[in-house]
Amino acid sequence: MTAHKAAHATLAVLTALSVASCTSLPGDGSPQVLRSYQPALPSEDNASPVDGREPDLLLRDFFAACGRPTGGHQVARSYLTTRAAESWNDAAGTTVVDRIDINAQAGGTDDKITYVIRGGVIGALGTGGTFTPKPGETEAIIELVKVDGQWRIDSLPQGVLLERTELQNNFSPQNLFFFDSTGRFLVRDRRWVYTRQPQLDTALISLLMEGPKGLLAPGVETAVPPGATLVGYDGAYKFSGFGNLSPEARHKFAAQVIWTLAKGGITGPYRIELDGAPIDPNVPDLDVEDVAEFNPSAASTAVAPLYALSNGSLVKAEGDSLVPEGNGLGSSGKLQSAAVSVSGELSAGVLVDGADEAQRSTLLVGPPSGGLTDVLQARTLTSPSFEYDAIALWTVSDGRAIVRIARSTTTGEMTQQAVQVPFLDEDEHRDLNIDELKLSPAGVRAAMIIDGNVYVGTVSRPGPGERRMDNVVQVAPAIGASAVSIDWMHDGSIIVGTSEADTPVWRVEPDGSGATPLPSGNITAPVTAVATSSTTLFITDARAALQLPINSNSSAFWREVPSLVGTRATPIVGS
Repeated sequence: MTAHKAAHATLAVLTALSVASCTSLPGDGSPQVLRSYQPALPSEDNASPVDGREPDLLLRDFFAACGRPTGGHQVARSYLTTRAAESWNDAAGTTVVDRIDINAQAGGTDDKITYVIRGGVIGALGTGGTFTPKPGETEAIIELVKVDGQWRIDSLPQGVLLERTELQNNFSPQNLFFFDSTGRFLVRDRRWVYTRQPQLDTALISLLMEGPKGLLAPGVETAVPPGATLVGYDGAYKFSGFGNLSPEARHKFAAQVIWTLAKGGITGPYRIELDGAPIDPNVPDLDVEDVAEFNPSAASTAVAPLYALSNGSLVKAEGDSLVPEGNGLGSSGKLQSAAVSVSGELSAGVLVDGADEAQRSTLLVGPPSGGLTDVLQARTLTSPSFEYDAIALWTVSDGRAIVRIARSTTTGEMTQQAVQVPFLDEDEHRDLNIDELKLSPAGVRAAMIIDGNVYVGTVSRPGPGERRMDNVVQVAPAIGASAVSIDWMHDGSIIVGTSEADTPVWRVEPDGSGATPLPSGNITAPVTAVATSSTTLFITDARAALQLPINSNSSAFWREVPSLVGTRATPIVGS
């Protein structure tokens, strides 16, 4: 028995209430978890208001306590009067702000004071720990009164207001794994999970059993059948309701559980029982090797060749040499953008003739050495973005129409398909233009630059052969309208190049919960191109093509790409 399993066997019985309150903010699941009995540990320390605390400081203490959701925010309620504690509905929604500004209104007395609370909204934390970006501003009125000589909050708005620092201090981002709509790839679903709980594994599995939620839900599927439940843990993770599931679906469910636990830092082997029997009677204890075909990090370990767009032609970096692509894209001289599939079996480029209103853009696609097919023409076309395995590629025609170019696997014939984008049909968005679009590695998400701002959408399949972009939201408002280039990193985050001299490159979290400037000491804005491999970030700034190892520290300097020294080329990595 592993140390992890031995520790499990001595943990306390958890009630449905305690698990539900700890799982997420807010959380409504209530799985029954079986554990060997020991006296239950308190879910929170004995935090309470400090006697004699000044009203503004007590109010800040209250907002810090809002980061502890257990018991219906029992710690935060201790800062309220009895009347306010009974009427405050903490389940009315959790708004996350960058910081909370507190200003007293005039007219306060020795026994009563009113504050105006303001903050820049980042987003909302929802059921199951989902995060939804919602840039904006919030303002509220909060009244404090003295009760037995101590200041207490007597009036406040419904719901929870949470500073980003308290979100980061009390919750950790964890990944659940669901399947893309083809059932071939596991896709990360980022959730915020409360850290002060004794069993992370059951919290993660409970969330997994609840299924996809939030913005990602339309684009993913789960192997969990309707009505299936987590029974508990007593040396094995026990589930019920799987009786009619096929062996293939059982294996896929095992992949979801195992990779969710493994990426959460919970080591195997894992014993999983469905309706009282192991998933595989011959192998009762499973590990990541048993579901290796669904490894969500497999792409991040592959070494992708580096290409570049240099002097209007597509070239491949081989050592210190640049070899032109042999299908005509390597000698075009008129390419504005290009892309190469992750397998290298197809390349695509946008050839541009003319300028201004007379400009004409043509999308060409073909194998590395062979004929090119003219598949689409428009005044403007964004850089092509391949789906995995080069089954299809996407581009944006004339800033508004997203077009999917599908390739027949039998004949190789290319067909066009319009992607539905309800977001662009809304009145307030009818004048917006898409400057850039990049599909995520599994093709479930799309990152877009729209009028210089960064947006993310979820790709769904409303019918056979159809595609739609759902849940389009703006992320990383801190970047402003300065975004110029965009790409996906292998961990699901997004890299953005901008026109800002002080912050030319950003890393954006996949759920939009945060954005971080990357090292910029020797970059000259604008950053007109970005690309990522499993180990390296590539950019093109105003002078040259540069590279930086992933996970470099904040003081690192970008180096010129060795094979592109002396040329202002655009790096391209297979996607």
